[in-house]
Amino acid sequence: MKLGVFTAILDHQPLETALDYLQGLGVQAVELGCGGTAGHSHANPEILLNDAGALREFQRTIDRHHMEISALSCHGNPVHPNPETARAYDKTIRDTILLAQRLGLRRINTFSGCPGSDPDAHYPNWVTCPWPEDFQEILDYQWNQVLIPYWRETAAFAAEHGVTQIALEMHPGFCVYHTESLLRLRRAVGEQIGANLDPSHLIWQGMDPIAVIRALKGAIFHFHAKDTKIDPYNTAVNGVLDTKPYREQETRSWNFRSVGYGNGPLYWKDMISNLRLAGYDHVISVEHEDGLMNRSEGLAKACGFLKDIIIQEKVGMTQ
Repeated sequence: MKLGVFTAILDHQPLETALDYLQGLGVQAVELGCGGTAGHSHANPEILLNDAGALREFQRTIDRHHMEISALSCHGNPVHPNPETARAYDKTIRDTILLAQRLGLRRINTFSGCPGSDPDAHYPNWVTCPWPEDFQEILDYQWNQVLIPYWRETAAFAAEHGVTQIALEMHPGFCVYHTESLLRLRRAVGEQIGANLDPSHLIWQGMDPIAVIRALKGAIFHFHAKDTKIDPYNTAVNGVLDTKPYREQETRSWNFRSVGYGNGPLYWKDMISNLRLAGYDHVISVEHEDGLMNRSEGLAKACGFLKDIIIQEKVGMTQ
């Protein structure tokens, strides 16, 4: 395994500066945003696909810092009921696929997206319970008329351009938000669909990331290192479905934390060990969204914590 960072947190810095800083933290790989909610300050497909010189310099910059690109990320909602919004996110995904091909990469990270309730809807509609009966009609429309057809077409486009792994982050608010929904889409579309497994979104929903890792053996394409701290008292009063802004940390039921600040070393050691048991031996990519720490401290603490946690050498290797 290798220590990585999702560089969106450093989007205020030029790529060269960000990589200098990350190299100093012992980072070996980077996940780069190519648009959508991840931004594209470090890898803009509009530039890199149309300027051979810029692409060469981009590759040289990565190589100079001895970095691996773990994935290109393009988070968004390509099945948004607003056609203009959907087209913009779809273009970002397709441009990211084309850039991955140009760079010799086979993996992109994104979200499944969430359609509206019907063809005339204006906003996405995330269904979280089976009743009233209207919700079943919504789910049938979303999955069978929108989501599955979209991802079948997109997966075919990706395959034509050498991208064999579309890693979906299981995220509430989108149709793929837990193990069952990811596997449903994978069965419908094919083995190009897998997980960008981010335990922080699983923890607050009440899932055990280790159980999820075991259930997704063979379908984990990428991994985000981000933690969540459950507030037992606020959760006891209001449950885990919390729509308060992230800045209201004292009253929220849960908050994103840097790794080690939501759950301790043994918890993360078990998770890393189970990733290896499940066949995942790729990059552990830090995503920093801890509202109690600034960027530099949060990244430094996360990287320092993970250096002692991740298993870097292959079984049987000796000095």
